[in-house]
Amino acid sequence: MTVIEDAHSGDAPLGRAERTRALIVAATRQLFLERGYAGTTVNAITEACGISRAGFYTYFKDKREVFGYLGDSAYRDLRVVLALWDTYPEPRRRSDVRDFVRAYFDYMDRHGAFALAASFSAPDTEDFRRGNTRMQTRVAWILGQAISAGSEHSPEVVGIAALGLLDRAWHTVQTQTIAVDKDEMIAFLAETLFGMGTHPAH
Repeated sequence: MTVIEDAHSGDAPLGRAERTRALIVAATRQLFLERGYAGTTVNAITEACGISRAGFYTYFKDKREVFGYLGDSAYRDLRVVLALWDTYPEPRRRSDVRDFVRAYFDYMDRHGAFALAASFSAPDTEDFRRGNTRMQTRVAWILGQAISAGSEHSPEVVGIAALGLLDRAWHTVQTQTIAVDKDEMIAFLAETLFGMGTHPAH
């Protein structure tokens, strides 16, 4: 999907200002994925959008503000994906876990650029580090609780391991650094998470 297609992928038609803002967000998301936060400049964003620097500053004061916007959106959507666990009947079936992994990959298709930039190339401020640590701890705990009730390991450990597995696999599929089939990867990850959730402590 191109930046322009991504910016126009909503259901309702947007006005000119909303289209421009969406274009900036989509371009910045793609650049963060390709270059990381530190490697993305306002000039690169405006070139990708085909707008002037003044046009950029009409909507955002700097790239950090775009990063914050992407982060807020990513966290809201991730909570929705994690909440899927509560909709599946107990005991969870393999097909439920596969649906969850597919939903997580869809989430990463939209927000993977922020997720990776937040982990490896984020703004170097104490406020951001604290907030990101809180968010990641909370998300890891929610996922760990969901997939490994009865495990001898803490929910944070299980959740971090699962998130690392999911994120790395998505990135490999997305960038095709190693040619793999997305559906096969999703099936394998689902089997792995299913196994994590069906082996209580001895």
